[in-house]
Amino acid sequence: MSGHNEHTSVDKHDHVPSYGKNVMIWLVLVALTALTVTVASINLGDYTFFFAMLIASVKAMLVINIFMHIKYDDLLMKGILVACGFIFTVIFVIYSFDLFNTYTG
Repeated sequence: MSGHNEHTSVDKHDHVPSYGKNVMIWLVLVALTALTVTVASINLGDYTFFFAMLIASVKAMLVINIFMHIKYDDLLMKGILVACGFIFTVIFVIYSFDLFNTYTG
């Protein structure tokens, strides 16, 4: 208590988005969800899956950067996130090859 600063750099929140920005991001997420449903109902053949994953990736990046505050975090945390994303992408691609080569529906 004596001489200690109660606000460390971890507690400092200079990057808190405004209420309006949060509402705007939420509306964009709702619009992208509606677009995902629309794309799923249109027969695009093999491209339906690609477009659905593209829209989901954009939504994930918005949530990660804005709501999880990764946009304002240090380089180490961004590097860990990129490494996890890369590993997930590799596993997803391997699974997709298996799925597309064995699915006959």
